[in-house]
Amino acid sequence: MPDIRRDFNGQTVITTFEVTPGSAHDVLDLLTDAWDQVIRRQPGFVSGAIHLNDAQTRIATYSQWRDRKDYQAMLRSEEMRRRNREIHGMCKSFEPVMYEVQAVFDD
Repeated sequence: MPDIRRDFNGQTVITTFEVTPGSAHDVLDLLTDAWDQVIRRQPGFVSGAIHLNDAQTRIATYSQWRDRKDYQAMLRSEEMRRRNREIHGMCKSFEPVMYEVQAVFDD
């Protein structure tokens, strides 16, 4: 489970995928399998989550890594390159962006 803290010193990555309602669950299945079988098992992985909007036109993933290099190494692995080609081929667009936590608000 992601633990979002302002003092987190690792790398946060939020990726958005633009999909159609007809392809959303197919992409979601591919992403879920990639996360379960590959991503979460990579060195430096801390946590992550996958989100689907109500209209089923956007999927967002949130991941935390010990270091930016750990995230980049995962992306460069042959297995993830193969999986990403398949996933991205089913999307209208995708955008991975690296972030740093600036504020956290709890109740």
